[in-house]
Amino acid sequence: MEAPPGFEDDFKDGEVCQLKKTLYGLKQSPRAWFERFTEAMKKYDYQQSNADHTLFLKKRGDRITCLIIYVDDMIITGDDFDEIKQLKKDLATEFEMKDLGALKYFLGVEVLRSKEGIFINQKKYTLDLLAESGMMECKPADTSIAINHGLQITEGAQLADRERYQRLVGKLIYLSHTRPDIAYAVSVISQFMHRPQNNHLEAALRVVRYLKGTFDHGIMFKKNGHLEIHGYTDADWAGNPMDRNPLLGTSHLLEET
Repeated sequence: MEAPPGFEDDFKDGEVCQLKKTLYGLKQSPRAWFERFTEAMKKYDYQQSNADHTLFLKKRGDRITCLIIYVDDMIITGDDFDEIKQLKKDLATEFEMKDLGALKYFLGVEVLRSKEGIFINQKKYTLDLLAESGMMECKPADTSIAINHGLQITEGAQLADRERYQRLVGKLIYLSHTRPDIAYAVSVISQFMHRPQNNHLEAALRVVRYLKGTFDHGIMFKKNGHLEIHGYTDADWAGNPMDRNPLLGTSHLLEET
């Protein structure tokens, strides 16, 4: 930290302040807070995931407890209900916490429960995207991308607003977490982030028009009594116009208890 105003004369060349207590808004605060939280989780015998450092896991026999945190919001889940109850008590002794009950909304993802299973979607996020892009009154598209679109970078074509394009595609990438039906279209338009042209922007806006008619779609995790996963795939022959690689399409039916 730099010396506070009025204390500059008390410091020699090369001397700085040592941060002993984090303050909200400082650049060091998120790192210091996460280090403190990680220490607490490890004290309760939780293992930090190598794939995602914000995910902590604990196994007891054949049961597992999972905690994932984003800034100061966290989700606790698993099939070890005694451990979940104990973890809440332990964390309450370390930090000021509030239990909001069953998960309903997290980082733009809505969670709905029924007797059939769990349904997740990003309806509000999609409507906000439509409003931000000025497409709330647009005519819906039947598909997310045109058949045989042939999108590529064309020499001499008019360039689109790169900042607008990157912001729009970034939001579509996040939306594809609960919308696998737009995953292929988003993967195509994301290839032109460095040099978007008008036809690329039109393709991105087509995805938005498709969302206009399907804003309430999402993923349903049904209770089927087993954990089998069924996958389906298809591919063409040298369908990518830029590198002549085959285009691979996959769709998955996820089934869990």
